[in-house]
Amino acid sequence: MKLLGIDIGTGGTRAVLLDRDGRLLSSATAAHLPFASPHAGWAEQNPCDWWAAVCSAIPECLARGKTAASEISGIALTGQMHGLVLLDQDGRVLRPSIIWCDQRTEVECREITEKIGAARLLELTANPALTNFTLPKIWWMQKHEPEIWARAGAILLPKDYIRLRLSGTCATDVADASGTLLFDVANRQWSRPMMEASRLSQDLLPTVFESCEISGHVSEEGARATGLRAGIPIVAGAGDQAAGAVGMGIVRPGAVSATIGTSGVVFAATAGPVRDPAGRIHTFCHAVPQRWHVMGVTQAAGYSLRWFRDQFGATGDPAQGAYERLMTEASAAPAGSDGLLWAPYLMGERTPHLDPHARGALVGISAAHTRAHVTRAILEGVAFSLRDTLTIFAELKIPVESIRLGGGGARGALWRQVQADVYGMPVGVLDVEEGPAYGAALLAGVGVGNWTSVENASDATVRVSQRIKPDAQHVALMNRQYGAYRKLYRALRDIWRDAV
Repeated sequence: MKLLGIDIGTGGTRAVLLDRDGRLLSSATAAHLPFASPHAGWAEQNPCDWWAAVCSAIPECLARGKTAASEISGIALTGQMHGLVLLDQDGRVLRPSIIWCDQRTEVECREITEKIGAARLLELTANPALTNFTLPKIWWMQKHEPEIWARAGAILLPKDYIRLRLSGTCATDVADASGTLLFDVANRQWSRPMMEASRLSQDLLPTVFESCEISGHVSEEGARATGLRAGIPIVAGAGDQAAGAVGMGIVRPGAVSATIGTSGVVFAATAGPVRDPAGRIHTFCHAVPQRWHVMGVTQAAGYSLRWFRDQFGATGDPAQGAYERLMTEASAAPAGSDGLLWAPYLMGERTPHLDPHARGALVGISAAHTRAHVTRAILEGVAFSLRDTLTIFAELKIPVESIRLGGGGARGALWRQVQADVYGMPVGVLDVEEGPAYGAALLAGVGVGNWTSVENASDATVRVSQRIKPDAQHVALMNRQYGAYRKLYRALRDIWRDAV
């Protein structure tokens, strides 16, 4: 028995192959074309490009793993959330997908909130209307491209378009559906009131499965395109955040992850749907049956460091990579960056401010500060922004018993220590972290009976290799710095808005 996980990301498609014990046998990635931005704030990708990447990544992954298609027992899908894939009655793509980071729908979000009511919206979907979600994109289509909308025969999320191409089945999972603003998160089903308010027939929407349920099988056409065997079960899978959490062992209440990629996400498993009355965090169904999760999002977490690297570079040993040189410099700066503060709002902000107009800021700079100080301040500022989510968790009495680090923020010793100091508790680093594709492969194993539950699969495969303890002196300093950081947004908000 071998298991295949497929992740339809923004930058590319990744396939991972596991053996029945959850050991990684091989992986392969095929790049997507960069997303198009026809107007400021727009972001679109061609779903056919995703399919081409899948048809490249799967055969390469099998070849690297020296695995025949006949050895694959199950497949599961994951990928970028919130995107709108619009198909006609024959399953043909009607227009490029409006993807998760598109910001064109601010007006539609206000209109949805006004029509439904902010409190009623939280009651129905457990979330506020945000530009990232799928429903505002649908409202935008209805208003701005009615000729195309009139031809709509199906609405899918990005990974579910790949499911359709693989199997001929229109299906999704509860975790990914939770990010549409069309889903009754508490009851794990499509929300009829939201459909009625949006003039949508349920016939347009895919069938919803729990993440570890079989949603279809590879078709003859899908097999010819990918080199797979027809008839392989396709397990529903999950959106990238829930699948990544499964791969990190965040499957029970009390377990929390802090993952820093381009964006940053703090993710907690919960026993029931926890609604934030202020709508600052997302409440979604988890990939674990009868379990939910909450998460806060920093728009420009790792992107803050990437932006600084691209614009200002780093000197030092040319044998080191640019990030390594920056980290080497930053390690020479003291904790607290001698009072320098970074607000990482380069792309607006989601948690806790829900403000697409927020702007980044470097505050407290003096002639004594160096690039090392600035780099360290960026690391600390991103960690402070993630701590904002932990602060909300504490307000809502969401337990935080352990924190596991993921993404780029888990790979450097300095950033790991900064996070431990800012969060004020030990943080764990996994022995192997393979991202959402790995979690999807575990879900595939549950779906085909290799493990009895998602918890069992995660317990059997996920190992913490290192724990980083906070420095007590640094914790006291970081608490003071965090107090100052918390004042930045309100102090600068009017300046940003006047400048827009």
